[in-house]
Amino acid sequence: MFKKGTKIYSIFTGSCPKCHEESMFKNKNPYILSEALSMNENCSNCGTKYKIEPSFFYGSMYVSYPVGIAFATAAFVISFFVFNAGINAIFISIVATLIIFMPVILRLSRNIWINFFMHYDKGLAKK
Repeated sequence: MFKKGTKIYSIFTGSCPKCHEESMFKNKNPYILSEALSMNENCSNCGTKYKIEPSFFYGSMYVSYPVGIAFATAAFVISFFVFNAGINAIFISIVATLIIFMPVILRLSRNIWINFFMHYDKGLAKK
């Protein structure tokens, strides 16, 4: 399921959507907030340009909404069904989850967005 050549591999690892060899982001740690969305211009392995057009990643904002909803739903399910929390504790857990995972949600959204438009090319891997 998480093998090279699948979109899910590229999405969760943040690797180049065409060759899956290099990270798209300059720093792999999303929690260094000053560099959370700093991306390489091109893949050093296959030369793929990540920023297809100047405002390309504005579209990832539309993807971040359902990704955030998934994280919020997970926080609700865990706090309600596992910890039997009250409504105030559930609300706090959802807000805390969204704040804590904000850099991860932003990166996942960018990874999902670029994988809509680019596809894995086995010929480019380990060029």
